[in-house]
Amino acid sequence: MEQIAGVKYTKSAGRRYIHIDLDMYSGNEALEDFLDGLEIEAAMNEKGEDIPLEEFMKKEYKRRGLKYEAV
Repeated sequence: MEQIAGVKYTKSAGRRYIHIDLDMYSGNEALEDFLDGLEIEAAMNEKGEDIPLEEFMKKEYKRRGLKYEAV
């Protein structure tokens, strides 16, 4: 596999891992979308309370450092 700067591939106990230098790739929209998708999947697998969409949007905008304006 071709080496990519800031990306390291490892294998341990039959599992494969990708280590990404987030400082190097911060601002990469495709990577951020991918990581957001992983967070969504993880959240879907957690047991917890449902929250209203409006509340979720406020928290997500705040997390991203953006100002939320309800539509």
